[in-house]
Order: sequence, then structure tokens, then C-alpha cells
Amino acid sequence: MAAKRGRQTVRGMFQSLGVIMVAAGVMYLFIPHDEDAEPVKAKDYRVELVTAQRAAPYPVLAPEGLGDDWKATVVSYKREQGNAWQLGFLSPDTQYVSVNQATTEPGKFVPKVTHQAKDTGKTQTVAGQVWQRWEGPKYDALVRTEGGATTVVAGTASFERLAEMAGALRSQRPA
Repeated sequence: MAAKRGRQTVRGMFQSLGVIMVAAGVMYLFIPHDEDAEPVKAKDYRVELVTAQRAAPYPVLAPEGLGDDWKATVVSYKREQGNAWQLGFLSPDTQYVSVNQATTEPGKFVPKVTHQAKDTGKTQTVAGQVWQRWEGPKYDALVRTEGGATTVVAGTASFERLAEMAGALRSQRPA
């Protein structure tokens, strides 16, 4: 009797496994998985940039001259949060790079936008400007404070990619 019960338990286990495999196969068929599709749609951030440039008390920065393989994915300006400007990109090697600016005290702002990165005490010169290097568990960053605002170029990308973004930053006050 005990041997029969053991065989029934094993048979039941295989039947359950079969049902699960069939369900997984059906889900796989109905979930879109087009490898050729563009995974991230680029955002046009020009309107938000002009709005931020008019509203912010500091020169708002955005990149110029980056290739078309850089895709803007995030854009926001929040006056009530220290005039915070954020512009995020997916780099050509599919790493995240963001430009963050705010009038918030740097000791609070930088750790917030870098997900707790720490100042390494090292600097890096990019396009003739000295940036502080920060490293963290999630994001690394290049940081500068100038003109009443702190600028943070941060992300999962290498310091070379971060420097590429920092070197492309320009400010054009709207008329």
C-alpha cells in the first residue's frame, strides 16, 4: 500500500510539472519578444529644455553634438525641488547617463541623484573644466558646482562615457 502511494505521489508531481510546462509555453507564445524591435524610444526634450532654461536661476545644460546613437529617455524640470533639471540618456553601449542640475545643497543633492555615490577625492578635467569624481554601488559620477547650481553627470556608464557627456554640455539661454 505504501509503495502504491509513493508511485501516485511521483506521478502527481510529473503531471503538475507537465501542466506548468504547458502554461509556460503558452505564455511564451503570447508575450511579445521581437529582438529586432528598438527597445527604447528616444524622447524629444527640446520643449522641456527651453522651459527649464527660462525658469531656472542658473544656466541649464544639455548636450550638443552627441551622435544619433545617444537616445534621450528621461526629461524633467521641478522648480519646487531646488529647480532640479534631469535629462537621461541611453548611451551607444546601452548604459544609462544622466545630466542632473539643481540649486539644492550639493551634500544632499549629489548622493540623491547618484544613489549614494561617494566623493573619491579625485578630479578629472573635461573640456578644460575640472570635475570631481564620485563612485558608487549603482552610479559613478562627475560633479561640478558653478553659477549657483550643482551639475552631476551620473550613470552606469564608464567614466569615459560620462566625460563624453560632460564635454558635450552647453547652455543657451532662450531669447
